[in-house]
Amino acid sequence: MPLSCAPVKADDLFSKPLRSLDELADLSASQLLVISFVGLVTIGWVGFLILPGLYEGAPLGWVDALFISTSAVCVTGLSTIDVSNVLSFWGELWLVLLIQAGGLGILTFAAMVVAAAGRRSGLDVEEAAGGFSSVLLNGTPRQMLRTILGVTIAVEAVGALLLCLSWWGEFGFMHSLWLAVFHSVSAFCNAGFSLFSDNLMGQRTHPFVLLVIGALIVGGGIGFPVIQDVRFRLRKRQRRLTTHTRVVLTATAVLLLGGAGFFLFFEWSRELAGLAFVDRVVNALFMSITPRTAGFNSVDYDGITNASLFLTFALMWIGGGPASTAGGAKVTTAALLALVLWARLRGDVHVSVAGRTVPGETVNRATGLAVGMTLILLVFLTLMVAFEPAISVDAERAQLVRLVFEVQSALSTVGLSMDLTPTLANGSKLTLVGVMLLGRVGPLAVLGAMALRSQRTSFRYAHEDVLIG
Repeated sequence: MPLSCAPVKADDLFSKPLRSLDELADLSASQLLVISFVGLVTIGWVGFLILPGLYEGAPLGWVDALFISTSAVCVTGLSTIDVSNVLSFWGELWLVLLIQAGGLGILTFAAMVVAAAGRRSGLDVEEAAGGFSSVLLNGTPRQMLRTILGVTIAVEAVGALLLCLSWWGEFGFMHSLWLAVFHSVSAFCNAGFSLFSDNLMGQRTHPFVLLVIGALIVGGGIGFPVIQDVRFRLRKRQRRLTTHTRVVLTATAVLLLGGAGFFLFFEWSRELAGLAFVDRVVNALFMSITPRTAGFNSVDYDGITNASLFLTFALMWIGGGPASTAGGAKVTTAALLALVLWARLRGDVHVSVAGRTVPGETVNRATGLAVGMTLILLVFLTLMVAFEPAISVDAERAQLVRLVFEVQSALSTVGLSMDLTPTLANGSKLTLVGVMLLGRVGPLAVLGAMALRSQRTSFRYAHEDVLIG
């Protein structure tokens, strides 16, 4: 067949790029979110592979580089290496930049991508951002973005100052300043990366340090809608806190204080034995804070009781607040599930809280998210078990507990580990890469990115009941 020699017009040279930009602009917010996070992970991965001066010794292989980049961008904290010994100052700086970029949260990232694509923040952006429009009564998306960036910088700066003052006498000014900045960013972004080889186990007798880091974790994990709502309430720009804020703050307080009490009881003569009373209380509170979802640890999680292990697993599954730097199914999901059960036991048709009725669609989303998180956990756990090499039966039973803990930690972007991450096979590491990315962008965002944007006629089939229970 002869080749066509038709002349090429100048307009044709630019038509495809322009169409590509139009196609990018037509992507849904969920699709843009996924693309942006995957792109940032790729940038971090390539950086760890090609940038000079990032390592104290030999550079990372491509699997470990991808794992660390994903863990940083997804603010998880799981690590296959000892960051303090493997990375140089420039490597630590590259790591903390990735943490900061990923930790700004899904809403901020979505707003940036949509702005770059030349689109205004519409209903699809608000839906991907966790329904901000329904819980924020004041402020435009641009004002929200300024609040997110301003609060992040201000809180991290205050946290770094307090940590620097605490560590100055022990490490000197310059080193303590870098330690303070790194840990403040890692804590507020709920990442859990530490520049200490034992994470924060060496700080377990420094209650001030644990309380500062714990406060940063909670601040980053309650969600920016709550922060904005409280700001408006303090400035008397609205009369009452929204129902969303009340649910998040109440559930967070119950989980933190209740968890601390249980951990104090379970570990009093185990991991907390030998500590002073104040240190025991602060460490128990810290154990209640970090599973939701920071990943710092002041105790050895491979040595805690089974009761504490189960409680940690439950807290990891719940996670923090929506539209925050935390992961998990979110405290609002857990709270709504509890309220649904209470309403059904009372015979109520609707779910009510704080004098308000929660829309049925919201209850359905919470139920769907909870089921999705559980199914995803089971699927990826099966893959992990398949990838890990066969060992003795007794060892496999103990290994299963560690694998469940590891997968849940990755899915909820927590970062806690029972000293298993560095020993995983490459197949398991790559599986956790997918789990962390999925846990960060959220199951709903991933499903939205895969969904076709075609309009479907709303209809339903004839009713036919199914027996339950």
